[in-house]
Amino acid sequence: MTAKALDSLRTRKTLEVGGKKYIYYSLQEASKTLGDISHLPYSLKVLLENLLRYEDGVTVKIEDIKALAGWLKAQSSNHEIAYNPARVLMQDFTGVPAVVDLAAMREAMKSMGGDPSLINPLAPVDLVIDHSVMVDSFGRADSFKRNVELEFQRNQERYKFLKWGQKAFNNFRVVPPGTGICHQVNLEYLAQVVWTSSQNGETFAYPDTLVGTDSHTTMVNGLGVLGWGVGGIEAEAAMLGQPVSMLIPEVVGFRLEGQLLEGRTATDLVLTVTQMLREKGVVGKFVEFYGPGLAHLSLADRATIANMAPEYGATCGIFPIDQETLDYLAFTGRNRDRIALVEAYAKEQGLWRDAKVDPIFTDTVFLNLEDVDSSLAGPKRPQDKVKLDDVPASILSALMNDNKKSDPQKRYEVEEGEYTIGHGDVVIAAITSCTNTSNPAVMIGAGLLAKKAREKGLTRKPWVKTSLAPGSQVVTDYLKAAGLQKDLDALGFELVGYGCTTCIGNSGPLPLAIAQTIDYHELTVAAVLSGNRNFEGRIHPQVKLNYLASPPLVVAYALAGSTLVDLTVEPLGTDKDGKPVYLKDIWPSSLEIQSVMKSSLTPKMYADRYKNVFEGDTEWKSLSVEAGLTFNWEPKSTYVKNPPYFTNMAQTPTDPQDIKSARVLAILGDSVTTDHISPAGSIKKDSPAGLYLLSHDVQSVDFNSYGSRRGNHEVMMRGTFANIRLKNEMLHDITGGFTRNVLDDEILPIYDASMRYQEAGIPLVIIAGKEYGTGSSRDWAAKGTALLGVKAVIAESFERIHRSNLVGMGILPLVFTKGMTHRSLGLEGTETFDIQGVEAGITPKMILNCTITRKDGRKETIPLVCRIDTENEVSYYSHGGILPYVMRNLLKSGNSEKKRALA
Repeated sequence: MTAKALDSLRTRKTLEVGGKKYIYYSLQEASKTLGDISHLPYSLKVLLENLLRYEDGVTVKIEDIKALAGWLKAQSSNHEIAYNPARVLMQDFTGVPAVVDLAAMREAMKSMGGDPSLINPLAPVDLVIDHSVMVDSFGRADSFKRNVELEFQRNQERYKFLKWGQKAFNNFRVVPPGTGICHQVNLEYLAQVVWTSSQNGETFAYPDTLVGTDSHTTMVNGLGVLGWGVGGIEAEAAMLGQPVSMLIPEVVGFRLEGQLLEGRTATDLVLTVTQMLREKGVVGKFVEFYGPGLAHLSLADRATIANMAPEYGATCGIFPIDQETLDYLAFTGRNRDRIALVEAYAKEQGLWRDAKVDPIFTDTVFLNLEDVDSSLAGPKRPQDKVKLDDVPASILSALMNDNKKSDPQKRYEVEEGEYTIGHGDVVIAAITSCTNTSNPAVMIGAGLLAKKAREKGLTRKPWVKTSLAPGSQVVTDYLKAAGLQKDLDALGFELVGYGCTTCIGNSGPLPLAIAQTIDYHELTVAAVLSGNRNFEGRIHPQVKLNYLASPPLVVAYALAGSTLVDLTVEPLGTDKDGKPVYLKDIWPSSLEIQSVMKSSLTPKMYADRYKNVFEGDTEWKSLSVEAGLTFNWEPKSTYVKNPPYFTNMAQTPTDPQDIKSARVLAILGDSVTTDHISPAGSIKKDSPAGLYLLSHDVQSVDFNSYGSRRGNHEVMMRGTFANIRLKNEMLHDITGGFTRNVLDDEILPIYDASMRYQEAGIPLVIIAGKEYGTGSSRDWAAKGTALLGVKAVIAESFERIHRSNLVGMGILPLVFTKGMTHRSLGLEGTETFDIQGVEAGITPKMILNCTITRKDGRKETIPLVCRIDTENEVSYYSHGGILPYVMRNLLKSGNSEKKRALA
């Protein structure tokens, strides 16, 4: 927040609420000069207020403000603006490397003669430790205790480092492990809807906005808070006072009418929305929900929809502020004065939902909620919705595509077990945090279904690994208060931890006998989870088919044990009398769910759980750390290492050079995700990362996961492109992180080949298809790519966050033109690439020429679009990345301060 806005339009006003005075920048006053903005989308009004408040004539100019207000004329704009979020949200997988980078920047600042204390978050930062718990223990009363103990054993070094950061940096708070997932903690506690800060004795009020290092930061959009996921690189820049550079977005309106039919869940709704918006095409756009259907959606339903914005491809999926927002704030224990301020501010600024006035949008989508069917999504993408009765057919289709020669109905005995398993069997059924566990209706629904199943005498199948990992401790409170936790326990859904587990790949090992049977018979088995990501190779390395489902359906599939069972017509099992029991027999009604919610949820639960949210349990409190301005790096550490980004960095950058005689490191197809590029799951013993850890005396049982080792660049660069499901089209019969080293004509792990090329001084490129870098906002997908010596990625199209991260690491993102693809060009990976025009000076979205030299000496020059989209990104690329850019600016400002002091 800056109190030094130029305020050219004289919009600074005072709002009095409850006897307190707040300074704010009035959109109504701005409209006197800018014209009527009442029909501007809610999200753009928030951005407009941000520009008014930060107008300084340099990063934010009056022309930017006028361009945003003028959006109504064409409902689109190519104008670049600087957005300054109020705060930053992090989780530990992305937070650890971000804090490592800040610690490295302090070290570099010190070595360059600057003031290391300049490296400090200027915006408030909350880091929630939620991605490190793994489902090692399940189906036991003490599973939570055992998993937490293992979590602290594995991650003590990382946790000590974060605790050091909490002491060393200003504006930096850590929510300890075991509290909940960052999105739900944000929704239930951190978010304020209207943010306040004090400067020079005055209190300013403005919209609560944020960027987060998890792509599902968008969950808080359900509360009317504008925020979205960015890479850790961008988040670090935002922390250090750099604005988020962006083009004024297109805004797609999603009109909702009617209400959900009996038996339909928020999960069914969000999978429908995801499919519709993927088909529409909203990548890089804002989506805003409106219409009379909003009156029938709870805040938790809205948050479930908002959470999935990355899955439908949008930057955000936002809902305006209304009475439901206020009711939720009150129910979750927010301060009364804050709630009064939210209402008064929203109404004063035109941010309150007016059911009689529809905003103007770039385009619109329509859905009658009555048309939503019971459904899942899978087996490999969240946008691939499958109606419940079509699941068996989709499984059989997937089995055929998997080239299985054996009978898909054949079953195989499991050693030491009195049962058999076969293709399509559910081996993981996980009620996992993030999308659904913020929603009491579906969680209570799962508990009621478990209760009814238990009363009928049904049990989970013995080959199903079950788990319950809520997004907040409040879920445990209301399940216990309703008496439903014991029913979930009885079916194997004991609490395993609070945090992101199965959805991130922390599903833990399958029981040994089941794992061996799967491998020996090459079974294609399934997971059913209530998360939002089901990309290939993400959930578990032995599980190829992954379906997203509501929590009640997760329980149902644990009972059925197979995805080949049609739950709409086939029984889940038999009751105590041997009679078949169908899903419809135990599915709870909406009235039952609402009744239990009313009697079991209380505001006191939220107030009690969050009153000491930053203190942590005894394990966290017992961690002792040394305080200090700079971090004391441990040379033998395999978790936290000083990265090489600032090694020998000059105070003045050298001009970018053309890329000459580059070789291809990999040729990749469509929808390559950041999971493919930088895995978060288990580390294979014979992989480059595994061999590195073994060489440092780490036993394979202690490898932990790639996600947990993101503070060690040596592990992460070896893990880049190491996903076991990666398909490099330079190799026809091999799957995984391998490539052909054309210098010696041998097949090597991609890391090893990269090292050979770098030793020879040869730059590298990656060739890819459509939607390159989709999925999680994983900064290591860009960092690792840079450390492997890749200078450019040439793709048909990029996912928003990953493209930005590539620029942030000094890598050129380039796009084929005129429908050209690597297949139409016949690229094999034996070619060399010369990319010209960089030395002449990069401008946003310019055309660069690329000369391809074939193995036989033939040359072909093609145009490529440079996807450096803004002037700010030009500056980042010219400095070799966003972090060197920030470092040099801070060093310059620090030196200027010194000179003034000496004068």
